[in-house]
Parts: sequence; structure tokens; C-alpha cells
Amino acid sequence: MMNRKTAGVLAKTIARTMGTRFWSSLKDLLPIILVIAFFQGVVLQQPLPDVWGVLEGSLLVVLGLTLFIQGLEMGLFPIGEQMAHALARKGSLTWLLIFAFSLGFATTIAEPSLIAVSEEAARVASRGGLIKAGEEAMAQYGMGLRLSVAFSVGASILVGVLRILKGWPVHNLIIGGYVLVMVMTIFAPEEIVGIAYDAGGVTTSTVTVPLVAALGVGLASIIKGRNPLVDGFGLIAFASLLPMIAVIGYGLVIFGAQ
Repeated sequence: MMNRKTAGVLAKTIARTMGTRFWSSLKDLLPIILVIAFFQGVVLQQPLPDVWGVLEGSLLVVLGLTLFIQGLEMGLFPIGEQMAHALARKGSLTWLLIFAFSLGFATTIAEPSLIAVSEEAARVASRGGLIKAGEEAMAQYGMGLRLSVAFSVGASILVGVLRILKGWPVHNLIIGGYVLVMVMTIFAPEEIVGIAYDAGGVTTSTVTVPLVAALGVGLASIIKGRNPLVDGFGLIAFASLLPMIAVIGYGLVIFGAQ
């Protein structure tokens, strides 16, 4: 068991680290606070409703962001890099690709932003008569969107890992992907296009980005001839691109071509 002196030093170190991180998070959020205050006080010329509630909520946001970033640095980033190193040293391409796909799928299916967008898309589609009314139909439609995006992100991370291993130019893959998106958009039903474009953004959020970025950097760091700055990044771009293709394809299956 640690003695009082060691415990005191540890507590001071934690408090100093969290204090520094809290101040950093506050500075990051300060522009948002200033914009809201300016428009509320100068443009609208109205007092904030429930000032204490707003202050309490703002404090919780800063505290939550502080803990989230600290958790990323302590847990998710290291484990992503360590697993990439371990799998690369193991020398099994099959397991590395399975891990890449599984990581992309699992992080996306749990992504809060994607869940929120899928649920909202299902409600709007139900109200617009595009799908059957009822909770079951909305749940099936929303889950279909989530699975389409999750599978596509898994596939995108797999392709991104292959790119790092093979040294393929990232811009060729990205340009080709966006050309395909534009062609598919011509034939896609209008009801799915906006959702598909948004799906590319919501997938790369709080859960997915840290682990995927750590995987790419860790893999590029250990493979001979690869530069982490050049080859380690780009996975997030694939994770944004392929969901658009997948959701447009899902829309073509559900609603048919225009």
C-alpha cells in the first residue's frame, strides 16, 4: 500500500494535470461562449433565460470535455497504437485486416451522433410516408442506416490499412471515391441524398476518430519505409467517404432509383 507522502504527491500531480486540462478546455470553448453572449446581448438585446442553468450547463460541458480528452490520451490513443504495433509484429495480414474492419464497425455502431441522426431520419421518413408508420418500421429503417454506415466504415478502415501497407497514394483513392459519390447521386432518390452526405460527417466523431487515428499512426510508425505524417493519416477521410456511398446504396434498395 502507498504511504501518505506518495498518495499526497500523486493527488497533487493529478490535480495539477486536471487543472491544466480544465483551463485548456475552457480556452477551447471560450470562442463559442463569446459568440453566444454577443448575439444574445448585442444583437437580440435580451437577457439569457435561466442564467444559472446556462452557467451550470457550461461548467458541465467544460468538465466533460476535460475528462473526455484526458481519457483519450490515457486510454484510447495508447491502446490503438499498441494493438497496431502488436498485430504488425505478429505478421498476420488476415488478423490485422479483421481487426481494422472490426474496429471501424464497432466504434461506428456505438457512435452517439450516428444513432441520433438515424433516429431523426426514421421519424422524418415515417412522417413523410416514405416508410410505414409505427415504432417497428422506424426502428428497422434506423438500424438499416446504422448497419450500412458501420459496415462501410469497417470496410474503409480495412482499405485504409491496405493503403498504408501497400503505399498507395491517398489522393487517388479519395478522388475516385468522390467521383463515385457524384455519379451515384444522379440516380439516388432525393430523400436519401442529404442523409447520405450527413452520414459521412457523423461517423467521424467522438468514439471513432481517436481509435482510428491511433491505429493509422501506430501502423505507419512500425512498418519500414512508412512515414507516420504521410502514411499514418487519411483513415478518417475514408471513414467519411464510404458511408456516403453505402447510404446512397441503401436508399436505392429501399426507395429505388429516381
